[in-house]
Amino acid sequence: MQYGAAALQKLVEQFEKMPGIGRKTAQRMAFYVLDLPKEEGLEFSDTIRQACEKIHRCSVCCNLTENEKCSICSDESRDHSTICVVEDSQSLLAVEKTGEYKGVYHVLHGAISPIDGIGPEDLTVKELLARVNEGGIKEIILATDSDVEGEATAMYLTKLIKPLGLKITRLASGLSVGTDVQYADGVTLSKAIEGRFEV
Repeated sequence: MQYGAAALQKLVEQFEKMPGIGRKTAQRMAFYVLDLPKEEGLEFSDTIRQACEKIHRCSVCCNLTENEKCSICSDESRDHSTICVVEDSQSLLAVEKTGEYKGVYHVLHGAISPIDGIGPEDLTVKELLARVNEGGIKEIILATDSDVEGEATAMYLTKLIKPLGLKITRLASGLSVGTDVQYADGVTLSKAIEGRFEV
């Protein structure tokens, strides 16, 4: 559907690019923004701009942060010998919310998916290997999603890391096949962390 204003068309198209947002929802979002008082609309856009300018990847774990290191990597009370590898920052937040895990993380920013043209070089695998090669790491917990892409990523990482002699574990029962870590409830994630198994 074409709109009389090119700026409205572009706004709808931008919202439509968001995951899980179809054409009608994108239209509703665009009209919501345009119905805001001008000051609120400008504040909304400025908030997005500031987030894009200030937020970047942690120099250690690749989580999103405004500082050089994220708050988790900077926390000396955490167990820095255990790294929980997750696909995205949302999954990190889901694991962190359980309060069960006291180690540090590594965020891959995706999963291997040949169909979508995503290979290991598109993820932060090199950064993970650099951390492992620095020494001091005892365990890698693979907390990728339990879908095809997540399993493929976990298998790939296992093949790379296993020869280095580190303990490699995978989240265990509690996560059903096809479940995204970020959408699992806290109890389920807690059980999965407690019952992780060695790969």
